[in-house]
Amino acid sequence: MKRGVAPRRSEPPARVVANPIVTGPSPWRDPAVIVTTSIAALAIVTSVSFRLFETDFWQHLVVGKVIWQIHAVPATHLWTWPSLGKPEVLPSWLFCALVWPFWVVGGVWGLFVWRWLTTLVAFGLLWTVARRLGTRGLLSLVVLVVCSLAYRQRSQIRPETLVAVLLALQLWILETRRQGGRNHARWLVVIGCVWINVHLSYWVGLMVAGIFWLEDLLRRAPARRKGAEPARDRMELGILLLATGAVSLLNPSGWRGVATPFEYFFVWRHEPIYQRISELQAIRWDLHVRDGLPLLMAGWPLLVLWRPRSERFDRVEALLCAAFTALALFGQRFIGFYVLVAAPYLARDLDRWLARVRAGAALPTWARAAGTAVACVAVGLPEWSSRQWPLGVGLSPRWYPEAACDFMRDNQVEGRGFNSFAFGGYMLFRFWPDRSRLPFIDVHQSGTVRDRYAYAMANDDPRAWHELDHRYRFDYALVLHRGIGRLVDFLDADTSFALVFVDDVAALYARRQGPMAPVASRFAYRMLPAGAARLPQLEATTRADSTAFKQLWAEVGRAASRSTQNSLANNLLANMALARGRRAEAREHLGRALAVNGDLPQAHQRLGVIAFDEDRPLDALREFQSERGRAGPQPGLDLWIAKAHRRSGNARAAERWYRRALEQDPGSAEAIDSLAAIERGS
Repeated sequence: MKRGVAPRRSEPPARVVANPIVTGPSPWRDPAVIVTTSIAALAIVTSVSFRLFETDFWQHLVVGKVIWQIHAVPATHLWTWPSLGKPEVLPSWLFCALVWPFWVVGGVWGLFVWRWLTTLVAFGLLWTVARRLGTRGLLSLVVLVVCSLAYRQRSQIRPETLVAVLLALQLWILETRRQGGRNHARWLVVIGCVWINVHLSYWVGLMVAGIFWLEDLLRRAPARRKGAEPARDRMELGILLLATGAVSLLNPSGWRGVATPFEYFFVWRHEPIYQRISELQAIRWDLHVRDGLPLLMAGWPLLVLWRPRSERFDRVEALLCAAFTALALFGQRFIGFYVLVAAPYLARDLDRWLARVRAGAALPTWARAAGTAVACVAVGLPEWSSRQWPLGVGLSPRWYPEAACDFMRDNQVEGRGFNSFAFGGYMLFRFWPDRSRLPFIDVHQSGTVRDRYAYAMANDDPRAWHELDHRYRFDYALVLHRGIGRLVDFLDADTSFALVFVDDVAALYARRQGPMAPVASRFAYRMLPAGAARLPQLEATTRADSTAFKQLWAEVGRAASRSTQNSLANNLLANMALARGRRAEAREHLGRALAVNGDLPQAHQRLGVIAFDEDRPLDALREFQSERGRAGPQPGLDLWIAKAHRRSGNARAAERWYRRALEQDPGSAEAIDSLAAIERGS
C-alpha cells in the first residue's frame, strides 16, 4: 500500500430492484447510457440558461479589461470618485482577467459559454466524486440535475462560478485519496493559491480540507496507537493544509486579501448597507419552491442519519452536511456551495437506500436509461418554466440603466454624481476610462464607513439624503426607479434637483444650479415625478384641470418615447385615458406596457374591465383569468370573473365565482344580490 493512502473500503452488495433508474450497475459505455448522460448534461446546461439580470458582472468585465490593458493588477482604487487612488484589494482579479476574453470574443454568448463550461466541469467532477464513493446506478444523474436547479440562482457571471470548479476538484482529490485511489493531495496547495485570487471564499476550501484531515486522524487513530503508521502519513493533510494557508498570502494584496472575509464577518456585515443586500440575508424559501432546495436541505441530514443502520457512518459527510447547511442558513450566497458539496453524497446515499428495496427483477439497460432521461427532464420542467427566470440567452434589460446612460452620454451629464450601487458596475462599463462619470459607489460598496452609512440611511430618511448632498454637492443622481426605500420621492421633493430622465429602470436628476443647470433647464419634467408619493395628488389635479391633464400627458408621453423600458409610463397613460373614458387609448397603452413587462400589476384586469364595458364578456373573462393566473386571487377580481361569466350566459360558472368572491369579501352586496338573482332565475 502507498503511504498516505487509505485502504479501499468494500461496500455491501446492493440488492436487486426493479426501479428503472437505479437498478444494478450501469454499463457506462452502453449507447443508451451515453445518450442518457448527454440528456442529463443538457438538462444541467438548461438550468443555467436564463437571462442575466445580476449587475455585478459589468464591473468584473471592466476590471478584467483594465488588467489586460495594463498587464498588472491595480493596486489603487480606480472605480469610484470618492475613493479614487486609495489602496485597493481585488480578491477576484483572476476571475475578472479570465472572463474578459470570453466577452471580447463572444459578447453575451461568450458569457453564457463561461456559465455552461464552468457548470458542466463542476458537475462532471461531482459525478466522478459520486462514482468514487461507490454510486453505480443512473440515479446519480437525476440527483445532479436536481442539484443544478437549486444551483441555478447562483450561476450568474460571478467569481463563484469558477470557485464551483475549484471546490468540485478539491472534493474529487480528497475523496479519491480517502477511497484508496491515487493520491493527488499535493494539488490542494495549487487550488488554494488559485482560489485566493479568484474569490474571498478561499477559507471554504481550507475548511473542507480540515474536515478531511480530522476524519483522517480519527480513522488512523488505532494504527497510530499501535505504532503501525508513520507520523508523516497521518499528518500529510495537516501539512498540506498549513501550506495552503501559507500560499494564500500569494495574492496582490498580501495579508489584506487574506483578512478581507474576516473583516466582513466581524465588522462590515453589521453595517446597514450590507444588511439590505439580499444575498447576504437568510434564505428566502418562497424563491426556492420549485427548485428542490427545501427537499435537499431536509433530505440530506436524514440520509446521513440513515447510513449507520446499514453501513459505516460517514464522518466526513456528516461534518460537511453540518458545516454547509449552517453556512447556507446563514446567508443565501452560500447556497451554491451547499448544493455542490451535497450532490455526490446525496447521489451515493440515495443509491444505497434504493438498492435495499426489494422489488423484483432488474430491468434492461435501455429501460433504465429511458426512465432516467424522462426523470431528468421531468424534475426540471417546473423550475425551467419559471416566469421569474425565463430561459434564454441574453440580458434582462429591466435591470440595467442603458437608456439613462445613453441620455448622460448624449447630453454631457457628468461631474460628481450620486448613484444606486446596483448601477455602479454598468456606469463603469459604459463610461470607463472617463473619470468625469465615475460612480459614487460601486457594486462592492466601496467607500468609507461614513459614506456607506449615509448611503444606506438616505434611502429612508430625507434628512440623511440632504446631509449627504450637503457634504458632496452632487451634480446629478442616477437612482433605481423602483428600489428599496423612498429615495426617488425625496429627490422629487428636493427643489435643488430636476428630474430629466425616467424609465422603468432608472431615474436621473440634474442639479438646477452649477454645471448641470443647462441640462436641468432643458429637460426638466415639471409635473411628472419618478416616485409614487405625488401620483394621487396628480391624479386629482388632472381630473379637475384639463390644462394640467394635457401637460402631464405630454410629459409622460415624452418619457415613454425616450426608452424601450417604458411600461410604467404607458401604464400611467392608460390610467389617465381611463379616467377620461378613452378606452381605446387605454387599451393601446396597456398593450404596449405588457409588451415590455408581462408582469405589470393589474394590467390584464384593466383590459378585462375595458372589454366588459365594451360588452365583450368572453374577452373580458380571458383577461381576468390571465390576471388571476399571474398574480393569484386579488380583491374584487373573482367578482369581475363572476360578472363576465354571467354576462356570457354561463349562470352555473357565475354562481361558483360569486361564492368565491364572497369568501374573500363576505360583505359584498353586489355578490349577494347577484347570487340571489341567479337563484331566482332572473
